Amino acid sequence: MSLSILQGFSKSLAMTVLSEIGDKTFFAAAILAMRYPRRYVLAGCLSALIVMTILSAVVGWAAPNLISRTLTKHIATVLFLGFGFWSLWDAFHEGESGELAEVEAELDADLKANGKSTKSNDKSDDEAKKKTRPFMSQIFSPIFLKAFSITFFGEWGDKSQIATIGLAAAENPLGVVLGGILGQALCQTAAVFGGKSLAKQISEKFIALSGGALFIVFGIQSFFATVES
Repeated sequence: MSLSILQGFSKSLAMTVLSEIGDKTFFAAAILAMRYPRRYVLAGCLSALIVMTILSAVVGWAAPNLISRTLTKHIATVLFLGFGFWSLWDAFHEGESGELAEVEAELDADLKANGKSTKSNDKSDDEAKKKTRPFMSQIFSPIFLKAFSITFFGEWGDKSQIATIGLAAAENPLGVVLGGILGQALCQTAAVFGGKSLAKQISEKFIALSGGALFIVFGIQSFFATVES
């Protein structure tokens, strides 16, 4: 493949870091790590994001084989420019969104709901519940599955997922996967071990401005790139 792995890797790494820092899944990982063992939270969140990155890259890799490369290039260009201006709009018109508080409230509501259902059952039901638990929850820790599901479904259809698809269609998919995984690992590790204090220090406006500028640069590069037959 003529596309550079290093170029796809560097673009994917930069895009992932700027997209995921301050994102809802970042805040969710930070809050979950304050309530549950960090190793399970990190494993669950990172596993979900790795799966999502690979799936997105596969879709992006398959796109040029399903439609013409010229059309794929135009779609990628529109995606990058669209996300770039979207991020800039959010930065200037919404400012600090308070997403940390929103995610914390959602997790608190979920925790209270689970707490009430737990208290309604006595100890005599515990063994029966263990035997009738779903197969996956008998293999993996419930905390791992909780972190995985929250992160996976929170990331599904997110701007960063669609951007990864567009990047994999325009760049070397292997480089995109490797850069995306490293970027996700850095962000999730920072969220889990940095905790809530780190999340509060993040300027969502600055991240949105940086990410928007990066997407616009990618869009310009994609627009002027030559299409190989």
